[in-house]
Amino acid sequence: MDEPSRQGWFLRKHEDGSVFGPISFEQLAEWASTAQIAPHDAISDDQLTWMKAPMLPQLGMDWLVEITSDRYYGPTTLGAIQEFIRLGEIDGETFIINACDGTRRKIQEFPAFLETGAEGGSIETEPSEPQLSKEPAASGISIDLQDRIRDLEQSLREERRALEEAEQRYGELERKYNQLLPGQRK
Repeated sequence: MDEPSRQGWFLRKHEDGSVFGPISFEQLAEWASTAQIAPHDAISDDQLTWMKAPMLPQLGMDWLVEITSDRYYGPTTLGAIQEFIRLGEIDGETFIINACDGTRRKIQEFPAFLETGAEGGSIETEPSEPQLSKEPAASGISIDLQDRIRDLEQSLREERRALEEAEQRYGELERKYNQLLPGQRK
């Protein structure tokens, strides 16, 4: 793929395969920054070769949102994270990770980030240029309920296994302790 700003771009949504475009790179970048491009969506400049949107560095999809300790959303843009804050899907206590350098920080460590997201100041809701195609809907961080249930069931199985192992160790230690007691009485 050549210089991103010199081509017509297409976006293919992962959920339903719908295609949007051709659009300018500026419009594509705006969609990425307003949570309209999800991490699994694909982009192309010729509709023959597709790649995951985060693979195009110029989109700035360099951030992961830590939903739970073992569940992440992204990579996505800072603008999309601001949109998620505005929508109330995440808050200042949420951790974000810079996928480029690996730093992990709470959103509240970025005061301007929270102010902008809360007020919606830098999030443009209207396109800045004429639309060449209809616009994709904004993506949310919604976690599929079935996936979350599976994750919780797996965690529960692991916790039960750990509990059984701990109970076995406790039983062994108690047996050893009881074996030592009669020896101390003599």
